[in-house]
Amino acid sequence: MTVSVIIPVRDGAAFLQRCLPAIVADEVIVVDDGSRDESAAVAERHGARVIRLVGPQGPAAARNAAAHVATGEILFFVDADVVVRPDAVAQVVAAFVAEPELAAVFGSYDDAPAARNFLSQYKNLLHHYVHQTGREDASTFWAGCGAIRREVFEAVGGFDVAQFPRPAIEDIELGYRLRRAGYRIRLRKSLQGTHLKRWTAGTLLRADFWGRAVPWTRLMLRDRQGVNDLNLRTSSRVCVGLSWLLPASVVLRWWWVAGASAVLLLTLNADVYRFFWRKRGAWFALGVIPWHWLYYFYSGLAFAVGFALHCGRRSSSASN
Repeated sequence: MTVSVIIPVRDGAAFLQRCLPAIVADEVIVVDDGSRDESAAVAERHGARVIRLVGPQGPAAARNAAAHVATGEILFFVDADVVVRPDAVAQVVAAFVAEPELAAVFGSYDDAPAARNFLSQYKNLLHHYVHQTGREDASTFWAGCGAIRREVFEAVGGFDVAQFPRPAIEDIELGYRLRRAGYRIRLRKSLQGTHLKRWTAGTLLRADFWGRAVPWTRLMLRDRQGVNDLNLRTSSRVCVGLSWLLPASVVLRWWWVAGASAVLLLTLNADVYRFFWRKRGAWFALGVIPWHWLYYFYSGLAFAVGFALHCGRRSSSASN
């Protein structure tokens, strides 16, 4: 079983210096999406096949361009800022060999994020926790470290370039299409990679709100998806409501309601906070709590924005 590793990159030369040496595969294709740095040159020095796009066109278009010329039976997508473990390609092959009916498989970030600042540790460890506690029979897909059978990828039309010209949830949308078509997706928890990205408050909030939560809301409303997995567990939806009820109760001086909301938020997320305590200590776990509650709060706001945009688009379509 042959594997083509596909890596989209824009201005990620420093990331590629660490990403590429970790990959051993039949074919490695790096798609330079209009980089202004030495990304293409770095990729060539590491022996990768390089495709240059007049960009930026976005990772969806970059991955599709590589898939069009790839020769492998399996397309293994890896983000340029992810350093996969040495056995990653072997794990991908093993997953498809073990389950001939499997269409796609993906993994997670590991528990050792490269950037040491608090928000990078928090964000990447939270991703690790969510994936490591998710259902193995998955309802979506992740292209940061995920593979799909070539014929399946072609059958569903690849990534949706028209809908996602910029980095967003193009991989989640692909996963939804795979499931609607009856294909099986597997979350393989041992398939992991180190995330190199350094998060700041600004980049985190923009990515979570406009890059994920708003388009994900619109996608769920469009496709009427109601999955109970990963970030969309029922408990998480309850926490979104509580994150709004808590400050509203404080403003209205409903102290018992505010207290009950806080206790419920702590109780529903006790496993998460224990995880952070084990990994980074008590003080780190305490620092996570306000950021985690803020995450629920702006997720609720993003849902409202996404709902409004969805309704606005439907009204515009109806009037036309």
